[in-house]
Amino acid sequence: MNGFSEDIVLEGHIIDSWILPKVFDAVMDLGGSFDMQEIRVGRRKDETSYARLKISADSEAQLHRILLALQDYGAEIVSRGDVSTEPAPRDGVLPDDFYSTTHLPTQVRLNGSWVDVHGTEMDLAIVVDPARSGARMVPMADVRAGDAVVIGHDGIRIIPLQRSRDREIFSFMASDVSSEKPKRLVIEAVARQMQETRAHGGKILVVAGPAIVHSGAGPYLARIIHAGYVQVLFGGNAIATHDVESALLGTSLGTALHSGQPVEGGHRHHMIAINTIRRAGSLRAAVEAGILSQGIMYECIRNNVELVLAGSIRDDGPLPDVITDTVEAQKRMRAAAQNVEMALMVATMLHSIATGNMLPAAVKIVAVDINPAVVTKLADRGTFQALGLVTDAELFMRELSEALGLNGH
Repeated sequence: MNGFSEDIVLEGHIIDSWILPKVFDAVMDLGGSFDMQEIRVGRRKDETSYARLKISADSEAQLHRILLALQDYGAEIVSRGDVSTEPAPRDGVLPDDFYSTTHLPTQVRLNGSWVDVHGTEMDLAIVVDPARSGARMVPMADVRAGDAVVIGHDGIRIIPLQRSRDREIFSFMASDVSSEKPKRLVIEAVARQMQETRAHGGKILVVAGPAIVHSGAGPYLARIIHAGYVQVLFGGNAIATHDVESALLGTSLGTALHSGQPVEGGHRHHMIAINTIRRAGSLRAAVEAGILSQGIMYECIRNNVELVLAGSIRDDGPLPDVITDTVEAQKRMRAAAQNVEMALMVATMLHSIATGNMLPAAVKIVAVDINPAVVTKLADRGTFQALGLVTDAELFMRELSEALGLNGH
């Protein structure tokens, strides 16, 4: 028997959600061992299961690594100690043994009681407020000197996602990246989920890449926004610039959208679009002046969609609405993503990964790209609950608009 051990408890739908075998694999992969001390199996769909295991390792450091890994599956350490904290040594710096969060619901034990940690997001620190018996997840850059930062693994409980008891599409197709999925059926199910979300006033986020415009899908996304299915839109300088270019000049990257043929002098069309908006002062000012009268950005402005455009080093211009300070862009995206229930990420890898990292695991995510590696990378970077669909942006948007009953409008 290994020299260092700790008892853990797992409770919930740990068998049909494959949590228990994943725990076994994680322990063995990290070089530890386990002893099943007690197990109670739920016999009906509304009954949960319970397991108590002794986890053993050759060293305290190895045991620590194993326990941290198991917490991602909802393992609760049986010892009844409160969460441990250390003061942040200075602004924007964490103690050495800081706990790094997941995007799953998390609790910490304070004064013997479990309390929810607010602001669920992956790769943050947890700061405890002892006076108010509260805790919140905080980006590293926002931690202030002296903040009580959670360290180690004691007194932390993560609530893993359980497989839905209903066979809905997000429960049995998420993380299955394939170009051979029945796309129409998947898109129709996505449309139904969007309709259900909006019926009860839920927020839907779209993360949009410029391929939406290049592929000719812009008008379909504009219809979806006009119909009230989008409350938040994230993108960069490119999606906005080429949308404006298409609205003003009928081209995208200098190629005519109606024919697919290059236009003479079209290489400067995106610069004309940027210059036009910069002269107007902003996208909103261009809409209000009648300069911009159609397209994705137009519908966002007219329908009060919260628009966050995050810039990059390669941007031309950029448009005046683009946030060039990346830390400020993160803050704006983080604030806009609050209470989002569903997200569509279409044809943009970096913005999708960044957004996925900001969203709690309970958010239903659909990731669409013609390149399967992009969809896979999103899951690899932690957004494991995303439903991946490998297809062209125009096909997806056209069929989604049709499934929402908008193509006749």
